[in-house]
Amino acid sequence: MKLLKTGKTKDVYALDDGHILLKFKDDATGVNGVFDPGANEVALSIDGLGMSNLKMTDYYFNLCKKDNIPTHHISTDLNAGTMTVLPAALFSHGVEFICRYRATGSFVRRYGLYAKEGQPLDALIEITLKDDERGDPLITRNALEQLGILTGDEHDKLVALTWHISNLIRDDLAGKGMELIDIKLEFGRVGANGEIALIDEVAAGSMRVYKDGTKLEPMELSRLAIS
Repeated sequence: MKLLKTGKTKDVYALDDGHILLKFKDDATGVNGVFDPGANEVALSIDGLGMSNLKMTDYYFNLCKKDNIPTHHISTDLNAGTMTVLPAALFSHGVEFICRYRATGSFVRRYGLYAKEGQPLDALIEITLKDDERGDPLITRNALEQLGILTGDEHDKLVALTWHISNLIRDDLAGKGMELIDIKLEFGRVGANGEIALIDEVAAGSMRVYKDGTKLEPMELSRLAIS
């Protein structure tokens, strides 16, 4: 087993059989020690968060599989705190898709002249480049095409997948008395045919969720989501 990458919330290893092993950590992104799923830096460590994120990711990847949505997930080892996945080729250096049901965070910071905090949004989808140095800039369909990151058809398929997966998770959370505010998803190409699949994680660190008007902290969200 070879260490490939030390990430913000996971360490990535190459296995001898060609698969990838993800080791979940207790680190969380945020600003000034406060958890923020949209931040680019590790700001705090929460005891048990890695295991909670692993359980939540396993739960939602299996939910996607039941709905015939392709993922890179192969298996989960809760005892070891790891997940085995198919190797995935990123779109360039990585592209993230954000689905928003209410205005908050960076959306309000950008569009505060027009948007109010908590304003309902109709599953609005934004696309950002994974680029910590430049603050994960927004990018348009046309720019993705002209820069050779995605084709137009790939863009449309990924937007449709983002909408489908986000609504699936929103409905699952709603059935447990919670409201999904926004969620960030990542995709890659897997297998010999380069099938587009959901990758990375679907956990507390990639979404904002409220219950009874109060934002849920990561551990509580994980507990309620998989209960």
